This record gives sequence, structure tokens and C-alpha cells, in this order.
Amino acid sequence: MNNISGNSEISRVLAEMRSHTLQAQGLSAEKTANVPGADFADLLKQSVDKVNGLQKMSKANVTAFEMGDPNVSLADAMVSMQKASIAFQAMSQVRNKVIQAYQEVMSMPV
Repeated sequence: MNNISGNSEISRVLAEMRSHTLQAQGLSAEKTANVPGADFADLLKQSVDKVNGLQKMSKANVTAFEMGDPNVSLADAMVSMQKASIAFQAMSQVRNKVIQAYQEVMSMPV
């Protein structure tokens, strides 16, 4: 892979990751294009925080169900657990892609 195609490949991967992050947050690229500070690091931090929030909510729902809270059904607890699991898996895949892109950049000849 030459330097030019390597740079375009990395740019494509980063653009795709930004797009997936925005889709996961329910935002579009047009909405965040003019937002100051809406860079990849901020979006990644927001995504990690959202996954953390889903995991905390899931744990709270499961605990409430186990304690016999009539406002939390088994279905609510199971759905929240699955949402947290899927969000964590998606975040793990993003992390893997970032690491892979970093390794590609670092292995490029200068």
C-alpha cells in the first residue's frame, strides 16, 4: 500500500467511524458539522459515557426487579440488559477499528 492510498484508506475508516458514532447517538453529520468541539475525541467520549449510562441503567433495572419492584418487569430488565450488551459490543468494535487504524498508520514508511 503506497502512502497516498494509505492516507485515503485511513481517512475513509475515520469518516466511517464518525458516521457510525453519530448514527448511534441519533445525530447526523450535518447537525454536528458546525458544532465547535465536535471532534472525534469528543464523540468517542460521549459514546463511552452513553454505554456506561446504559450499563448503569441495566444494573439498576435488574436490581429493582430482583428486589420485587412492581414498576420493573422481567421484560424491562432483559431489554435493558440487551441494550447495554449491544452498546458495549459496538463500542468494542469501534475500539478495535481505532487500534487497527493506528497500527496501520504506525507501520507506514515515512
